[in-house]
Amino acid sequence: MAQQAAASARSGQCASAVAGLAGFFPEAAPVRIPVQIARCDAGAGSHPGNFTESTVIEFGTPREVLFACNTPLEFADVLRLRNSDGSLDVEVSVVALQYHPGNTVVAARFMGEVPNWIVKP
Repeated sequence: MAQQAAASARSGQCASAVAGLAGFFPEAAPVRIPVQIARCDAGAGSHPGNFTESTVIEFGTPREVLFACNTPLEFADVLRLRNSDGSLDVEVSVVALQYHPGNTVVAARFMGEVPNWIVKP
């Protein structure tokens, strides 16, 4: 029972950390979109099937997504995000990071137009 409470607390801390970063993005709206992330090799594009982690987009703006992950990332890294049905399959560039014990909170900007994105300007 204590282990379950610890996992819940960690999950809540992660969500509040993403909410804290969202404060720097005035247009950020809460969303909950499960996605897989993959790092794209510089100049090589994305490699389907090389997804490194599942996460949840917690906030979105018309141009950015915010989420927490365990994958080590740096500013300007290019990632591919894909949801389970493939209706969201985009490349994003990391524009902000906050490092926390055990995870990284990320804001990433779409690298192109996303016609089916739910957060509209």
